[in-house]
Amino acid sequence: MLSILIPTYNYFVENLVNTLHKQCISEKIGFEIIVLEDSSSENYISQNKSISSLTNCYYEVNQKNFGRTKTRQILAERAKFDWVLFLDADVIPENGDFIKNYITFLNSSNTVVFGGYKYQNNLPEASKILRYKYGKEREEKPVTVKTKKPFQFVFSGNILIQKQLFLELNYTENEKFYGMDIYFAYQLFSKKITPLHIENAIYHVGLESNDMFFEKSLQSVVSRKRFLVDKVDIEKLNPLLAHYKKIKKYRLIFITRFLFKISEQFLKRNILSKNPNLFYFDLYRLGYICSEK
Repeated sequence: MLSILIPTYNYFVENLVNTLHKQCISEKIGFEIIVLEDSSSENYISQNKSISSLTNCYYEVNQKNFGRTKTRQILAERAKFDWVLFLDADVIPENGDFIKNYITFLNSSNTVVFGGYKYQNNLPEASKILRYKYGKEREEKPVTVKTKKPFQFVFSGNILIQKQLFLELNYTENEKFYGMDIYFAYQLFSKKITPLHIENAIYHVGLESNDMFFEKSLQSVVSRKRFLVDKVDIEKLNPLLAHYKKIKKYRLIFITRFLFKISEQFLKRNILSKNPNLFYFDLYRLGYICSEK
């Protein structure tokens, strides 16, 4: 009935798997939980492999690091049920009805359902404040907001989707791909498949450090420019690419590069500070995409 698929890298997933397992047992559904370790450190492998002792739970390890997008592809290919639920490893369901809320949509006319992200109200340490602030202000939105712009809130860390549809739309090249969510959103958009957003959130608890999130964000900018900037109507889905295409249209790339060059260090200091300004973060990424060859 339901395959729950969890890619993980250097994160302890026992708590998440135990929570999901209990809910699936309680709902009396046919299920499997597959965790695929993306060539993590040995201490994570030695502890995470204990989940294979649970009924219908399977633990496997990639022999080399493929990245999350490729790992999701492998998981989907191994899933035995027609519906798959992808979850990031560093999350925990908001409530005890998480699985119950999703199974009501199995075999419905909705082929892809997003439950959304939330962030706990207690502030993390300063070294992780950027990821927390971005998630709290940009990702944690009510369904009424997400429904108005359904393709702008496609987060792959909490998605219920028909297996065959995922395999059809997922990026399959053998390279690490940062920024998969906007790529996947465009795939849905181009196929005229409108995602359904529901209130069935997970808490994102495994926050990355400011430096790591900042670096991954820049890698995502590179991916967008490489794979998506020339796609028809992509500006309807992503504000960054919308602004970039407007700057390019009016031939303002050179001046934007110049302004970015003289302000880059100021913007970066603020972004990595104890009180980052997300508007500065947006400006930095815009300057960065204009400066990337």
